[in-house]
Amino acid sequence: MVTCHVRYVLDPYKIADFEEYASIWVELVRKMGGTHHGYFLPGEGANNIAICLFSFPSLADYERYRRDVMVEPDYKRADEIAQRSRCIQSYDRTFMRPLELLSG
Repeated sequence: MVTCHVRYVLDPYKIADFEEYASIWVELVRKMGGTHHGYFLPGEGANNIAICLFSFPSLADYERYRRDVMVEPDYKRADEIAQRSRCIQSYDRTFMRPLELLSG
């Protein structure tokens, strides 16, 4: 399994736009065979940082999702929201793997 951690720097005055964008992505990941673990929006502390986590069974499955999602109408809708509102100032991705703990 591979889990993608995305850290966003947001415009704090456009959180509602980001929420609309994010809700589309949750469904896109699910539709494309992934598991979305959620978006985590600013609360206490920094008012412009959000993260999300989602997983695919393998890096090949993630790469297939990245290729195939580009033709989805909802992808285009989410991209239009982000471009129009400029709610996302920057983002970065990190790929992680879960630690498999043995029960004893």
